[in-house]
Amino acid sequence: MRIVVNGMQAFGKAVLDKLVERGEEVIGVYGAEDKPGRRRDPINDAAEALKIPLFQLKSFKTEEALEHIKGLNADLCVMAYVIKFVPSAFLNVPTHGSIQYHPSLLPKHRGPSSINWPIIQGSDKTGLSIFWPDDGLDTGPILLQKEVEIKADDTLGSIYFEKLFPLGVEAMMEAVDLVRDGSAPKITQDESESTYESWCKAEDAEINWSKPAQEVYNLIRGANPQPGAWSDFNGNPIQIYDSEMLEETSGKPGEVIDLNDDSFKVAAEGGSILVRRVGKEKVKMLANEFISDVSLKVGDKFGA
Repeated sequence: MRIVVNGMQAFGKAVLDKLVERGEEVIGVYGAEDKPGRRRDPINDAAEALKIPLFQLKSFKTEEALEHIKGLNADLCVMAYVIKFVPSAFLNVPTHGSIQYHPSLLPKHRGPSSINWPIIQGSDKTGLSIFWPDDGLDTGPILLQKEVEIKADDTLGSIYFEKLFPLGVEAMMEAVDLVRDGSAPKITQDESESTYESWCKAEDAEINWSKPAQEVYNLIRGANPQPGAWSDFNGNPIQIYDSEMLEETSGKPGEVIDLNDDSFKVAAEGGSILVRRVGKEKVKMLANEFISDVSLKVGDKFGA
């Protein structure tokens, strides 16, 4: 098949590399726009290194964009991490249409931060979907899905980089094969099961130490590394990254209850959080560095 890739960042590059490695006929790449002062997107460099035509469109909603993809005579468009809206008129131009990766078990967790929220909400599983995009937000028919376990100490980073990223690349290849074979299903999403969450932002990641320790820990895990769960300390926001939940209960919520050589403990409802790495003024540091930097002591308080 004549395949065009629409993608960006590391995942888009990985999908492109894998398609080329497999000997697929990739006829073009719709990559991110180059912007002065910003690091160039890796998929753009990859396309040029592979001598594959690179196209950087400001919008996919214009008549010019529609005419552009028509001119490629593509059989399939593979959408590998796309944040711009792509209308169905564009998606349906290739002979077999377009397929897209989404890192959740649709229709659960539609939206842009679909890896963060299952962890924050305490789910024990998540996954990925390859689907046929339409004009809705993550609403098109499902082609295939893969489920992964969210273990007790998994973070946003571990779920994505160790599970959903590599599994997603392989799932994309499986989906391409199904399309080529004419056996790719189109399973309508069950709207009664749908959920949507917007971006997980800093304002969503403020820690309330009065909540149960498990909820606090889930928030820390689901926001690690982005956007970083945080708490006020002496008037400054401090991000909490690498941590562990303990059943130890002493002190008031947000109170520092113990200091060690490489960590400190903060009380929550029904437990405590052992903190090993924090962020201060956009700089990540080990707990012992933070302890020294702010002269942290037992009895100090996190939170308002």
